Amino acid sequence: MDHQPKFFENLSGTGKAIGVLTSGGDAQGMNAAVRAVVRMGIYVKAKVYFVYEGYQGMVDGGDNIVEVSWESVSSILQVGGTVIGSARCKAFRTREGRLQAAYNLVQRGITNLCVIGGDGSLTGANLFREEWSGLLEELAQKGKIDEEAVKKYAYLNIVGMVGSIDNDFCGTDMTIGTDSALHRIIEVVDAIMTTAQSHQRTFVLEVMGRHCGYLALVSALACGADWVFIPEYPPEEGWEDSMCVKLSENRARKKRLNIIIVAEGAIDCHNKPITSEKVKDLVVQRLGFDTRVTILGHVQRGGTPSAFDRILASRMGVEAVLALLEATPDTPACVVSLSGNQAVRLPLMECVQMTQEVQKAMDEGRFVEAVRLRGRNFENNLNTYKLLSHKKPDAELPKTNFNVAVLNVGAPAAGMNAAVRAAVRVGITEGHKMFAVIDGFEGFARGKIKEISWGDVGGWTGQGGSILGTKRTLPAKYLEKIADQMRTNNINALMVIGGFEAYLGLLELSAAREKYDEFCVPMVMVPATVSNNVPGSDFSIGADTALNTITDTCDRIKQSASGTKRRVFIIETMGGYCGYLANMGALAAGADAAYIFEEQFDIRELQANVEHLTEKMKTSIQRGLVLRNENSNENYTTDFIYQLYSEEGKGVFDCRKNVLGHMQQGGAPSPFDRNFGTKISAKAMQWISKKLKETYRKGKVFANTDDSVCLLGIRRRNLVFQPVAELKNETDFIHRIPKEQWWLKLRPLMKILAKYKTSYDVSDSGQLEHVARHSPKEAETGAI
Repeated sequence: MDHQPKFFENLSGTGKAIGVLTSGGDAQGMNAAVRAVVRMGIYVKAKVYFVYEGYQGMVDGGDNIVEVSWESVSSILQVGGTVIGSARCKAFRTREGRLQAAYNLVQRGITNLCVIGGDGSLTGANLFREEWSGLLEELAQKGKIDEEAVKKYAYLNIVGMVGSIDNDFCGTDMTIGTDSALHRIIEVVDAIMTTAQSHQRTFVLEVMGRHCGYLALVSALACGADWVFIPEYPPEEGWEDSMCVKLSENRARKKRLNIIIVAEGAIDCHNKPITSEKVKDLVVQRLGFDTRVTILGHVQRGGTPSAFDRILASRMGVEAVLALLEATPDTPACVVSLSGNQAVRLPLMECVQMTQEVQKAMDEGRFVEAVRLRGRNFENNLNTYKLLSHKKPDAELPKTNFNVAVLNVGAPAAGMNAAVRAAVRVGITEGHKMFAVIDGFEGFARGKIKEISWGDVGGWTGQGGSILGTKRTLPAKYLEKIADQMRTNNINALMVIGGFEAYLGLLELSAAREKYDEFCVPMVMVPATVSNNVPGSDFSIGADTALNTITDTCDRIKQSASGTKRRVFIIETMGGYCGYLANMGALAAGADAAYIFEEQFDIRELQANVEHLTEKMKTSIQRGLVLRNENSNENYTTDFIYQLYSEEGKGVFDCRKNVLGHMQQGGAPSPFDRNFGTKISAKAMQWISKKLKETYRKGKVFANTDDSVCLLGIRRRNLVFQPVAELKNETDFIHRIPKEQWWLKLRPLMKILAKYKTSYDVSDSGQLEHVARHSPKEAETGAI
């Protein structure tokens, strides 16, 4: 970034009033968004009002529109649903109703609205904005407000955030609540799998999504379902036969259970509904399998929001306030949304229009178009699912005569097994023979290597840890032996799934190419580590699961602290020298401070934090939460900080400490990690196939250029293959972290939401973009 950073200190909300409301169906994470809007609004000195019960409260006025304080939104971050209520409102659909709503807002001087809801709620808000000046004039004619007010409150600004578990809104990768709904679905599927296995049953699960198959598709991808029905991609004629053949084949392969996922809006190619009961009856009649239906229903909307949803909603809430502060009478109503891991602003009506186009395409039977309009994220999910769920008969598979080995390196990370499964299945589909290496480079040297088949990796997506086994050992001391094994097993390509050790390992293997021809083969690394400290990628497999573990634990600890009053907890997180888990965990758990290595701190800062907490204890929120990354400072240890806080807080608060330790590496992988692991690994395998074709000369594979040893990472909005040699300059090898890390930009966000004065660089935001309509080709290249 060459341009001068732009800081929001120059944006003042003095004299502005912001109303925040939630409307339409509720979604987990809405409260995090409400909290961020309120706190950011107060931070920039604007007045902030709750509008209770959505548009109904706006029409009814009175106690439904209330000014709020900083403390009003305390302890709501971890609560599902919406604490300010949401209601369907007939009155707001009439001009009379909107006239009354305008009157109620003008009475309080509110001309900025932040609406959190689905496309219906946002369309309503836009209409209200377009009518605003007309409504005020009508109120003046009726003598309800004076001309002064008409001039003073001449225009209404609107910013929307999409809260919808269906993820059915075009222009945004993820809507608030989608990730949490996937958590609920996956928890249920994992639980059902154990009982289905005991009885050799088939389960038909119905998930929400009347017009959008996102939840069904992603949960099918995340649990390796046998079949999925979604509205955007109806099955071909004769699907009944193909599905039954597939189910019985799976049983014949000794698979004890079948899982079929049906979106509630599933249809066939004649636009006739496919219901879960219909699917069940079909399986029972044709195959006689013991079959059960489970309809998940409103469970999916419930429960606590996931770490992802809390961070997403907090980022969007802050961005929404910035957008309102910068709005002029000419700014169109916008939605703040997520693209890759970047917050962007898009014109509200463009998004709504495109969302409606999807429905139109489906109604008219243009299903290919519908999938494309859903966006590249949806399209990639669908393509990956198709690739991994159906094994072609051996006779139809190409034969390349290439052998590809897969291994795990470093510490275990949840989602590694999903990545191995995807690699093996894509490799087999591409015609290669796949080999699994047990126990990393050490196992490789000892010859622990075996061929692995399609069926061997069945059911792996939901398993935590590393089934292949993993070691931190680097290959340097075993080069000779590993080269022998590569030669003996005729390995033509390597896929390494792991953390920083995997990255170092590939650097060592590529350096050894001069001496050993065996290493002159394509090699690719897929980042998997809870620490998220691999250069070249914004995310690693496993970090999301660890973040959820930290967030869950912090929620429980906060509850304990609230009960005892005046208590501060100091929590130590993993991550080596990388502060990702501590920083993002603090943002997701609503912590007061997070100490990390990347941002040096001294005794003065520690003192300021103690004083800040002392002040906080005088308010109605009498508890504190402080996170510390394990290696943030060698002298200011967790014990030291605990003792300092205990001494300085004497008589005001008492202290407890908690080291989370290895529980952060365990547990079933989160939907994000299963999905990310599956998609990134499938892409890496396709790259290997391409490189094998390019480097095959005179009967052997020979690859010795830098671009044949790559790391596949997600950067901002795209998946990119980067030669490991080029990543050297971006790496701090002593502390095992990238020199630049994107999430440090979110650090001020955590401080603002914890009431610290800080400066926040908003250079990245502020430009209104347009909704991208991507070409089919694009789905294959970059996006995740």
